[in-house]
Amino acid sequence: MPRVIMALLRHGAYDQPPDVPSAHLPYPLNEEGREQARNAVSLVLDTAAGEHWEIDTTLDSSRLLRAAETATLMAHGFAARQDRPFRVVEYDELAERSVGSAANLTTDRIDAILRIDPRCAPLPSNWQRDGFYRLPLQGAESLIQAGERVARHLEARASQMAGRQANDVVKVVVGHGGSFRYAAVRLGILRADDAARLSMHHCAPIYLERRDAFTWVQVAGAWKERMPATARSD
Repeated sequence: MPRVIMALLRHGAYDQPPDVPSAHLPYPLNEEGREQARNAVSLVLDTAAGEHWEIDTTLDSSRLLRAAETATLMAHGFAARQDRPFRVVEYDELAERSVGSAANLTTDRIDAILRIDPRCAPLPSNWQRDGFYRLPLQGAESLIQAGERVARHLEARASQMAGRQANDVVKVVVGHGGSFRYAAVRLGILRADDAARLSMHHCAPIYLERRDAFTWVQVAGAWKERMPATARSD
């Protein structure tokens, strides 16, 4: 049976305000990020050629601008290189971990808000990296919950593609580092403690293959080792 591979790409670089959890920030790519997105086209094409994979002509993307812009630049690059149309479809399910009603506040402001709420315990010092911690605020989710959301999307898309392809196929999925890492936990690729110490390079694909309804494996790509002082999820 033809293989189904998902190429997970963290969006390109953008100008993140200091001390603001990246989460649902609405900002576009910066020039470095746009260049990373354009370079990712060759990365995927070279791997696909070496493995004899076809590239699915639909790229799945988070709706957040930095991801959608990355996917759109890649779709244009694929179309130019392969002389066939590519398109981008955006999904809420591929968003980064939500911090709910604290969206786009600084970490100090989030801490101050929770301190004056008598219902809330003080923030743990490592709350941004703790995959199981969910801010006690409306709309917030833990990294584990975000990962489960993304994993469900990947499983559904892979299931739709399985058995319908004549050749091995790779689908590009553009999203966010935190929710992708914890999707890998949900799919059995990483352990939770691995996900906490790893990150993803901007626009550097991690390739996951769906072997059957219960088994996923990482077949190519490399995770990024986090710097000790880094606390960002995205």
